[in-house]
Amino acid sequence: MAASQTRPERGRETREAILTTAERLFAEHGIAMVSNRQIGEAAGQSNNYAVGYHFGTKADLVREIVHRHTAAKERRRLELLAEIKGSSDLREWVSCLVRPTIDHLASLGSPTWHARFIAQADTEPAFRQIVIAEVIATPSMRQNLEGLFRLVPGLPEEIRRERGDMSRLLIVHMLAERERALHEGTAPGRATWEATAVGLIDAIVGLWLAPVTSTP
Repeated sequence: MAASQTRPERGRETREAILTTAERLFAEHGIAMVSNRQIGEAAGQSNNYAVGYHFGTKADLVREIVHRHTAAKERRRLELLAEIKGSSDLREWVSCLVRPTIDHLASLGSPTWHARFIAQADTEPAFRQIVIAEVIATPSMRQNLEGLFRLVPGLPEEIRRERGDMSRLLIVHMLAERERALHEGTAPGRATWEATAVGLIDAIVGLWLAPVTSTP
């Protein structure tokens, strides 16, 4: 590290190293299985309290990792929504759900850990709420869902919520599976991120258009 670096510059570098390392370790081992000390050591920090000093609690660290990727996905979704304004094509609205994350993952190069990190966070209720607050509650996502819901007006509210959860699970876990396959060098189900997007969009459109069977 250059001697001429200022304290704020060193602090930013340390924070970035911790965020990158934490995302990788959380993705590979699960959030509950990784301690702050392990993250600090893997990030090259001799101070055992470096992670807590820079980020506070583990929940704060998870929130910061999610937030690190939110702006790029938000920009992309707003671009896509501007292109389809007023569209009556359900597939276009579903595409706006799927493509921002896939485009972001594709832009990160290889390897990536973000999809697997999000999947790990999704399995733990407290961290899932952080992801929802950072990703689902954004202005672009609200606009996206409102446009989608307008095209399925006959669905009861509880079915809309259920299918929204199904869509989220498909996106989160299918992207994590592809990222894992790429990392392990095994053949992913689809050859490219673009092909993955097409397959997910097909499935989610079918999900929203599926009949609703009455239950006792």
